[in-house]
Amino acid sequence: MITVNLRPDLKRKRARSPFRGVLENVRGLGGNVKDPLLLASVVSWVAVLGWLGYVVVGTTAELNALEPQLEATRAEHKRFKAFLAEKRHQETIRDSLVSQIGVIRTVDGDRYVWAHLLDEVTKALPAYTWLVDLGNAVPAAAPAAPPAAAPAAGAAAAKPDTTAPAAFVSPAVQFEINGRTVDIQAYTRFLRQLEASPWITDVTPVSAQTVVEKERAVTAFTIRGTYRQADSAYIRTVPLSESVR
Repeated sequence: MITVNLRPDLKRKRARSPFRGVLENVRGLGGNVKDPLLLASVVSWVAVLGWLGYVVVGTTAELNALEPQLEATRAEHKRFKAFLAEKRHQETIRDSLVSQIGVIRTVDGDRYVWAHLLDEVTKALPAYTWLVDLGNAVPAAAPAAPPAAAPAAGAAAAKPDTTAPAAFVSPAVQFEINGRTVDIQAYTRFLRQLEASPWITDVTPVSAQTVVEKERAVTAFTIRGTYRQADSAYIRTVPLSESVR
């Protein structure tokens, strides 16, 4: 293909690159700068400012992302704080009730000992047998305890634990029964029924001899036993009601 230049006085202009002007300006700036240290310091400051901007933007974004978690944690802290306060309040009420129940058991623990004994003896009493006396047994003289050995040198004395609540223990009441029967088999049946009672233990026949009462031969017997607290399975409670007029 033949191309004809109709205007020979004008030279063809080459297409300029868009980055050529920028490169020329940079070259001119480099030529204008006389001190290379000043240029290095300016570049360093620009890099530092750019890094600081990046850190500030990243930290702000991370803080904004953690704000919901912080609010949720605060709400959870408030909820658990209220729960712990309520738990301590309930524990205080429980300790107060346990202390009051302990005092009541200490006061009322031995009030119904003889009521249980009379009830159990009445249930165990067979036919043709009657009681003459029922009361505390005279305790036998206990042998003198040997002197305690001296503690070894350097051994620490054991101290009782005063923090544990003291459980009430029913007193060990020893009683003695004096009665009469016209049938020796009724006497042995009475012993067996007393031994089967959950409230009586250590039933021991002391004596049994024939005596004459009202011109009639009967067997006079003496029995000893010990009151004990029965298991909770044998204890039956009923509500106490009172009519108000």
